[in-house]
Amino acid sequence: MKQVRIHGPGDVRIDDVDPIEPGPRDVVLSVAACGICGSDLGYVKLGGLAGPGPEPMPLGHELSAVVARVGSDVESVAPGTRVVLNPMGARNAIGNGAPQGGFAPELLVPNAADGGALFPIPDSLPFDAAALAEPLGVGMQAVNRSGAARGEKIAIFGAGPIGLMATATLAFRGIDDVVVIDLSDRRLEVARSLGARETVNPSREDPWERLTELHGTGAWLGMPMPGSDAYIEASGAAPVLTSILERAKENARVSIVALHRDPIPTSFLLVMSKQLTLAGSICYPDDYTEMIDMLTKVDLTPAITHRFPLERFEEAFAIANDPSAGAKVLIEVNADAH
Repeated sequence: MKQVRIHGPGDVRIDDVDPIEPGPRDVVLSVAACGICGSDLGYVKLGGLAGPGPEPMPLGHELSAVVARVGSDVESVAPGTRVVLNPMGARNAIGNGAPQGGFAPELLVPNAADGGALFPIPDSLPFDAAALAEPLGVGMQAVNRSGAARGEKIAIFGAGPIGLMATATLAFRGIDDVVVIDLSDRRLEVARSLGARETVNPSREDPWERLTELHGTGAWLGMPMPGSDAYIEASGAAPVLTSILERAKENARVSIVALHRDPIPTSFLLVMSKQLTLAGSICYPDDYTEMIDMLTKVDLTPAITHRFPLERFEEAFAIANDPSAGAKVLIEVNADAH
C-alpha cells in the first residue's frame, strides 16, 4: 500500500507500506479525499512533529472516507458507512505524529470503539466537501474564540484555508461585516465568494487605512483606531500580530489561530491599557455535528483550488507551499469511493 511519510527535513516521500487490519476496537477506512494542511507543510519543514523521529512520520488528517473493516468490539459504525475523521478523537493524533496518516488508500483508526473519532455524513454530502470538515472546525473554533456576534465588525488577517473557513463561518452565522486581508488575489477572490464584505491586498493599499474606511473609527487615548470589534489572526506573520495590538481600538478582541513557532515581543502595556482580549485557538469543537450541518447547507468547495491524485502528491505539496497559487489543495485518494 502507498503512504505519504516524512523521512527528514524537507524529505517527504510516497512509500510502500504493509497492508493493515483492525484490532478489536479499531476501524480501517478507505480514504476518499484528504486535504493538505498548513501543519503538514510545517511538519515536512521540520522533518517530523517537532523534528526527525526514529521512524518516518505519516501525513494526512483532513479527510473523508468509507468504513472498510471494523474490529469485533466496534458497534458505532459498520462497513460502508461514509464518515469524516476527528484526527485527535479517541486519544489519537492521526497525521500529527501518530503511526497513522490519511494520505494513503487505507487508514487505521485506533480506539474507534471509544467514540469521538468518526462521524457519519449523509449520502448527499460529496466527499470533497466533507474533507473540509476538519479545517472548517479550526476556522469555526477561531470564530468561537473571537466572540464575534451579529452586528459586529470583524477583520481577518490571512486568507489561507483557515482564514477562509472562518470567513465562511461568520457568513453562515449572519455576521456580514467581515474584511479579509491577504497578499494573494486568488485567495481574496475565494474569500469574497465565501461571504467577505470586502478584501484588502496590503501590497497595493494600507490595510489599516482601508479598515478605518470600511469599519469606521474607534479610539484609544484620543487617537483614532479602526473600528473593528474583533480580529482573527490567521496569517502566521509576526508583524501582523504586533500591528493588530498597536492598531486595535479599546476593548477589541483578538483570536490567534495561526501557528507562530517563534516568540513574538508583545507590549502588554497596550494589552492592559486598551483592555484587549487575546484568545488562542486550536483544533475544533469536540462534536463535528455543527461542521457537518454547515457543509450540508453551504457549498464551501470554492475553497478547493487544486485537486490531485495520490501519485502526484509531490506536485500537490509544491502548490500548497505557494500561498499565491491558491487555497485548499485536495488529494483525491480513492476516486471510486462510494
